[in-house]
Amino acid sequence: MSSRLSDYDFELPEAQIAQAPLGARDASRLMTVSRSTKACEHLRFADLPSLLRPGDVLVVNDARVIPARLLGAKVGTGGRVELLVVRPAASTMTSAALSLAAEAMDWICLGQASKGLKPGAQVAFGGGLVGEVLEGLGGGEYRVRFQAPPGGSLQALLEQAGRLPLPPYITREPDAADAERYQTLYARAPGAVAAPTAGLHFSEAIFEALDARGVRRVTVTLDVGPGTFLPVREEELDRHKMHPERYGVPEQTAAEVNAARAEGRRVVAVGTTVVRTLEAATDPATGLLRAGTGETVLFIRPGYAFRQVDLMLTNFHLPRSTLVMLVSALLGREHTLAAYQEAVREGYRFFSYGDAMLVTE
Repeated sequence: MSSRLSDYDFELPEAQIAQAPLGARDASRLMTVSRSTKACEHLRFADLPSLLRPGDVLVVNDARVIPARLLGAKVGTGGRVELLVVRPAASTMTSAALSLAAEAMDWICLGQASKGLKPGAQVAFGGGLVGEVLEGLGGGEYRVRFQAPPGGSLQALLEQAGRLPLPPYITREPDAADAERYQTLYARAPGAVAAPTAGLHFSEAIFEALDARGVRRVTVTLDVGPGTFLPVREEELDRHKMHPERYGVPEQTAAEVNAARAEGRRVVAVGTTVVRTLEAATDPATGLLRAGTGETVLFIRPGYAFRQVDLMLTNFHLPRSTLVMLVSALLGREHTLAAYQEAVREGYRFFSYGDAMLVTE
């Protein structure tokens, strides 16, 4: 078991970082990697239904990406400011807070400004939205209170003034296609600032094939935060702190997953966000998945004992990222890096708009 950041590094040609989606959601390639044999197979995503069994429970994250990137100017000086609205400051609040009046609560934001942001600074955005910086929290985070025309919800104002927050490794501005393709087909719960990208490959045709095969499908919600693409800065991983993310598990999902575990059927997690949700919501005493909402800072890396997940569908992730570490916890670090090296040799597309990987038994 490795506890050093540098042990999760690998070489990736820049040309293999996908900058845009393919023409069709399910046109992606799919690499399968077996946990038992470590063998790799190179398929198409359209082959996924044939790899699953009747009775398997497919768990997806229905989080919807909000236009959380705000560009504005400091009131009085005109200095340029960029904010990324991340989560409500009150940890007990869920993404439903977006529907409340903008001034009803404070928000945690990542901020960049031409000359820094100090408490008391006011920033004007479009649509009459104004943000006041209350305090700096370190690491580029700020507590911000928004003000808006009476009754305006933050969600409505973000729809008017915000932009889709594409990850930093996509080096172009968002276009009209991203508004559709950087959301899953089943995105329902607004609150994420990054897409649960393993789900971007699913088309209606894939879902029809899964239904015909008898694969069951349930949802969880995890509001994906910026930690999914922010760099890990600590070489000693024991010192790394995960950004908190809100999650929710419906009663039906808990019942389906618990029944599958009891009956020996497989649980298939679509993405690292689903893995973290299922594991965070597991009762440590009984091993059962608990319905409800919460907040997690769970850091899954080699040595972690999985309790809910049998198979995981995921994209190819950033070097030195917590997501590569999570894959390594399931597959093993050496075999994960070997699979990634093979993916590079075979020309797979990496990151959010890239190809997919299925970790099997």
